[in-house]
Amino acid sequence: MKMNVEVSDPIDFNSGDHQHLVRNTADRASHANSGQPYTSPEVRPQQAKGNPRPKTNERPNTYIVQISEDVTPDDSNVNSSSPFSDINVRRGFIIKVFVILSVQLLVTAAIISMFVFWKALKVWVIANPWFTYALFPAFFAVLIVLACCGNLRRQVPANYILLGFFTLLQGLLLGTVSVFYHAEEILWATAATTIVTLALTLFALQTKWDFTLLSGALFVFLFVLMIYGIVLVFVRSYWMHVFYAGLGTVLFSLYLVMDVQLMVGGYHHHSNLDPEEYVFAALNIYLDIINLFLFILQLIGLGR
Repeated sequence: MKMNVEVSDPIDFNSGDHQHLVRNTADRASHANSGQPYTSPEVRPQQAKGNPRPKTNERPNTYIVQISEDVTPDDSNVNSSSPFSDINVRRGFIIKVFVILSVQLLVTAAIISMFVFWKALKVWVIANPWFTYALFPAFFAVLIVLACCGNLRRQVPANYILLGFFTLLQGLLLGTVSVFYHAEEILWATAATTIVTLALTLFALQTKWDFTLLSGALFVFLFVLMIYGIVLVFVRSYWMHVFYAGLGTVLFSLYLVMDVQLMVGGYHHHSNLDPEEYVFAALNIYLDIINLFLFILQLIGLGR
């Protein structure tokens, strides 16, 4: 809001006369917006003592006072102090995240291919379910370390070692899941996941909608989906499984858009990643893609 105030009388700012002037101007602006006529009050600001108003025909001095709600210097300093205020830093961060993510996906695809096309390994995994159960504790242990130990995931080469170990475990888990599907279903799910990921990434980069504001709602949605999945362990219903896979696909599609916007930053409300958090950013997007792949694979498997 901006107001131009014309002052014809001498004003003593130490005596508080300017406050009376600002109040009158604000009242005049509010009456003008409401369409009602404005009547100036009879009370006038006090004249400065010892300086009576000269009775001359000369036009008094006119002062223009502008009141605006502009950004204060402190606010501008806060915004400019962000590490990503330099566009080169942001560009380097995005390139590093996409390179790490590409390597993760290639390694994961290679491990899954080994489980799908190596018949002896496929038979061994089906005959020895303990192998799958043994992977879960190590997988969640490394995930918790990467998610909770912020200092460790910023240290080189510890962050790369942990991320590589996590990618290997994730690939092995996906390999043990893929042995229960046909190779054609794996390929269709991979193609569908690739198309959806590229489309959602382009959408996240182009849209003006801020999906980072949905982080709380998506977390609640994820919690509800987990409870739903536990119920499905005891309830055998084809349509409930289809609905579950559909909900999971929608949820992690939204998570993918949100995490891409978090990485890109810019005008989005929540973009507080540190430039050294490239491993954490790549981990979030990688998990979104993997979960999206699993739910799409489940949908294709249910459609057999």
